[in-house]
Amino acid sequence: MKKYSVLLIVLALVIVIVSWGVSIYNGLVQKDEAAQAAWSQVENVYQRRMDLIPNLVNTVKGSADFERSTLQDVVEARAAATQVKVDADNLSEADIARFQKAQDALSGTLSRLLVSVERYPELKANQNFRDLQAQLEGTENRITVERKKFNETVRVYNTAIRRFPRNMVASMFGFGKKGYFEAEQGAESAPEVSFDFGKQA
Repeated sequence: MKKYSVLLIVLALVIVIVSWGVSIYNGLVQKDEAAQAAWSQVENVYQRRMDLIPNLVNTVKGSADFERSTLQDVVEARAAATQVKVDADNLSEADIARFQKAQDALSGTLSRLLVSVERYPELKANQNFRDLQAQLEGTENRITVERKKFNETVRVYNTAIRRFPRNMVASMFGFGKKGYFEAEQGAESAPEVSFDFGKQA
């Protein structure tokens, strides 16, 4: 009878420990999936920007005397940015930094393009260009929002895998730290991009 009681106690403890481990594992899977979903949203808004760029470039090309080198820089930066892929299952700091560097280079060339347009009043007056410029501005805002959401989701996940006792389960099942989007140097002062369509050069 005593042996039977001890066996029941041991069995109950095993069930409690396994249930606890399963609960922690499932919670970590849920947080990992949330981080991957947030990454998908980041990719979606960056893809939206990628899709707008060819239309913007083609519209600007219509202005015969527009600087070709500026357009070429945008096309090349877009091509380089599309080559950088990040696996949602492995959102490492190095991969996120590589992705961000390519996207920041594209942002820089787009900013130079929009600043150059200031010297072309006929282009600024083009309704198609103005619509594309407004869509691009909206997309840049979405990128900022989605990057912030991604960083918050990753913060929750990274905190979860480091806390005891979850860190033991995370280590056993290979839940690794994910990378963040980092602010660029000088990002505390936002770049000034003019979308004042009424002003003529």
